[in-house]
Amino acid sequence: METPASPLKEIRTRLRQDAAAGDVAAMAELGRSLLAEPPFAPYDGIKFTMEAAQKGHADATHLLAVFAACGAGLKQDWSAAVDYLRHAARFGSSLAREQLALLELAVDAAPVSDAAPAIARWLATPSPRMVHSAPRIGVVENFLTPAFCDWLIRRARPQLKRAETYGRGTGTASVVAARTGSSMDFPIVEADLVVALVREKIAQICNLPTRQMEHTVILHYAPGQQYFQHYDFLDEKDSGGAQDIAQRGQRVFTFLIYLNDDFTAGETGFPRLDWRYKGRKGDAVFFWNVTPDGACDRETLHAGLPPAQGEKWLLSQWIRGPVRPA
Repeated sequence: METPASPLKEIRTRLRQDAAAGDVAAMAELGRSLLAEPPFAPYDGIKFTMEAAQKGHADATHLLAVFAACGAGLKQDWSAAVDYLRHAARFGSSLAREQLALLELAVDAAPVSDAAPAIARWLATPSPRMVHSAPRIGVVENFLTPAFCDWLIRRARPQLKRAETYGRGTGTASVVAARTGSSMDFPIVEADLVVALVREKIAQICNLPTRQMEHTVILHYAPGQQYFQHYDFLDEKDSGGAQDIAQRGQRVFTFLIYLNDDFTAGETGFPRLDWRYKGRKGDAVFFWNVTPDGACDRETLHAGLPPAQGEKWLLSQWIRGPVRPA
């Protein structure tokens, strides 16, 4: 018996037909699908996205800006990313226009004429300060501007959902009682140049490449919501964790940015160190989840403590280590 085609395969077949007939919207949708949903086809995804952008599709052009900034599918080129962003704004993307205003760049300007100084300014990163050596924990004050923090909150708020946690033995995420807040993921097809800038700045702190970063996540805690004591590393003794590590590497590094500070309590607590941290708006705390020799560091036990009053917003970035040869 012939196996029926999956709904996604049928959709992509239709989109390919429409794209071949010159439908620009179909080109853009197909490119996005091939880049965002398995089975992935990055080469074709970029190709269709570029074709749509060349024909003036605003969202496709914005996506190319993000890919150029991240160096995903395209050579990393921040000036080209700004140029794509300007084209997207001229094609009608309000998201692109708002980013240009935030980055203090004009919409109408000669290609890349004023981008380099602005990019250098936004990528400049304050020096970190180490506060513990074992486990390795540091803070960075004024890591992000208040305007960037507000932007990330505004983008995340409409898409919040109950935060999930990887389950033991499964390697898949699900809602658990130990984590009561909300979150929003930024996969690359949903990201923007602000997210790309944040990731690049984090890479400067930890000296790990952005390609090893998981999706950037925005966390939200209403009063009383929390994430109970937990580790961020994956347990090699757990079958689901071991499989994930084999495929994507150990989760070696955690970087948290406080996106607001108008709440009470709500620190990040490390009970084994008897130490808590609450940053001001734009401040960051980071820690290595493994020891210098790569072993899981159980001194990194930590908790997202609940705010007593007001909402708490954080940006969370996990970074993987290299995949070990089988």
